Amino acid sequence: MWEAIRANKRKSFILISLMGTFMILAGMLLVEAIAPGAYMTGGVIALILWAVLSLTSFYSGDSIFLASAGAQQIHKEDHPTLFNIVEEMCIASGLSTIPKVYIIDDPSPNAFAVGRDPEHASVAVTAGLLNRLNRDEVQGVIAHELAHVQNRDTLYVMLAAMMVGVVALLSHFFLRYMWYSGGRHRSRRESKGGGQAQAVILVIAVLFAILGPIAVQLLYFALSRRREYLSDACGALYTRYPEGLASALEKISANPGLKEKKNKVMAPMYIVNPLQASGAAGLGSTHPATEERVRILRSMAGASLADYEAAAAKTARRSVVPKSAVAASRPVGVRPPWREEEPRPAEPGVREKTRQTGDLLRRLSNYAFINCPCGVIVKVPPSFKSSKVRCPRCGRMHDVPHGVKAR
Repeated sequence: MWEAIRANKRKSFILISLMGTFMILAGMLLVEAIAPGAYMTGGVIALILWAVLSLTSFYSGDSIFLASAGAQQIHKEDHPTLFNIVEEMCIASGLSTIPKVYIIDDPSPNAFAVGRDPEHASVAVTAGLLNRLNRDEVQGVIAHELAHVQNRDTLYVMLAAMMVGVVALLSHFFLRYMWYSGGRHRSRRESKGGGQAQAVILVIAVLFAILGPIAVQLLYFALSRRREYLSDACGALYTRYPEGLASALEKISANPGLKEKKNKVMAPMYIVNPLQASGAAGLGSTHPATEERVRILRSMAGASLADYEAAAAKTARRSVVPKSAVAASRPVGVRPPWREEEPRPAEPGVREKTRQTGDLLRRLSNYAFINCPCGVIVKVPPSFKSSKVRCPRCGRMHDVPHGVKAR
């Protein structure tokens, strides 16, 4: 496993370095086209943008993503089952620090992980994931997300997305400048001589401004898809139950929710991109086709990285796991489903899990819970205006707790 992590970190470093170089060259070329001889200024501007956004992504990227998704942090007493799964997968993956756990008030099932390193990581799951998936499926999703943390994919995604944004910003600025002042700029430049050389630079710069962001983004998407395959392989290894993750992917892709309500910036972070949850994948896709991911997982003879590589080569005709990791991989058997392992308590049904998750979200929203002697639990929202509330079953009047302010 460590061979896969080292290979992934090495590729991440090379990619980030190449994208950084590309970004600086873009700044130099675009500024040179606008102001001949000022290419160094363009490089400095790009470098400053890179430094500022890199520091922001490194130290605050996780907070920005979590706030954008509307995630709220929870603790072990809020959802013991989820925390037990996270702790189990931390042990299986070798993570020394348990990530912070967040919940998102979204009925469609999904999850993502963020963080610059395993010591500063967070995993967020939607309410729909807790409601619709069984324990094996939730475990598969958590294992996949912790694999992203262990493989340092979360840092790569933040930095790479930032660099894609900088290249797009530089290109956008250049094209707008050429649109509003291109004519005056050309006349001034041609009057000074050397018009042919500058015209060539201008043409190259325009092509670069149009095609550069597209090329960088396609490269980012292609490598993101490879990382999803590797995280699937690691998820199967951590859980020793590939079917759990395969079944989870099917359920998530079948319930994408309303696409118009999805954040386009956040969408690539999820285990299944909600904007392409139908299963299709292409050059502009951040994730592999869900159907292909499921097919590989269900073709595994065991739960090791070598088993995943063999299944990927057989069903999808692709190589996913680094050769060094395959060579170091040891045989790992597939365990039985969680419900067949004894002794195990009965898992609550969908209705009970939905009620539990709903109550958790209400507590996070500062609802008050009043236990009436008739057995009803009265749930009072923080915006409740009266100082007393009536039980809907027996009619008893109850004082609104101090935590819920009357207005």
